[in-house]
Amino acid sequence: MSTTSPEASTFAERVPAYLKRLQRSTDALLPAAATDPARLHEAMRYACVGGKHLRALMVYAAGETLGVPAEKLDASACAVELIHAYSLVHDDLPAMDNDDLRRGRPTVHKAYDEAIGILVGDALQTSAFEVLATTDALDADQKVRMIRALAHASGSLGMVGGQAVDMASENKTLTLAQLESLHARKTGALILVTCQLAGIAANATETARHALERYGQCIGLAFQIQDDVLDQIADTATLGKTAGKDLAQHKSTFPSLLGLEQAKQRADALFDEARDAARSISQHAEPLLWLADFIQQRDH
Repeated sequence: MSTTSPEASTFAERVPAYLKRLQRSTDALLPAAATDPARLHEAMRYACVGGKHLRALMVYAAGETLGVPAEKLDASACAVELIHAYSLVHDDLPAMDNDDLRRGRPTVHKAYDEAIGILVGDALQTSAFEVLATTDALDADQKVRMIRALAHASGSLGMVGGQAVDMASENKTLTLAQLESLHARKTGALILVTCQLAGIAANATETARHALERYGQCIGLAFQIQDDVLDQIADTATLGKTAGKDLAQHKSTFPSLLGLEQAKQRADALFDEARDAARSISQHAEPLLWLADFIQQRDH
């Protein structure tokens, strides 16, 4: 990674270096595609290709804001991306959202088969905890705290619980509070934990941790509102996944409850709140501010 200081360049200029660090960490952790069982390992690597890697970038952005060296953030960035990749593989399965396209390519169960899709998700999930447990850049207390935080965010009280509620909510009209609660778990928990992991790596103060968590909560909800809006207005080629799935599956969405324009306004207000939280953390919050702008402007 470049040794250029945060004051001398923008976070955007450092993003390619962070993505290379993420790729190196992932490549080092996952078995080579030819390793027996080769079909499983090939599919695991297939599942990790593509995407914007926003969750990993949030780890690096939050860590940089707190002055944490990148080598103390690599394991967390890798771990959260592996959890995210596993969740997408399982979410696309026939028993879940039954989708054929992800990141502009056939989903894992389409490129391979359904059994491999299940096993790939299982293996990626456990790999996330392996990378945290084996890194030499963190002390034992930090590792345990990170493993606990990521497990909680990923489990029945976090992402997986949100997915269960999401499936049970098809063909039902949710209240706005119910919809926000659902997505605080399904989408928001894994975004929030990126900030918590960076805080652990920094041994951050309680004040900084609370501000980071507020940033993560606001970004997580805004991100999901954006997803609902994009599902309605964007096409499949732009999204890289099947457009219009929410409507087809009769799911409550923020546009369906608030209207399209009010949903956009709600997301914009949350992005502003996230930026306010970032500014309260440190005078070096440019990485988190840039990331909020980048996410707000996305089209897929």
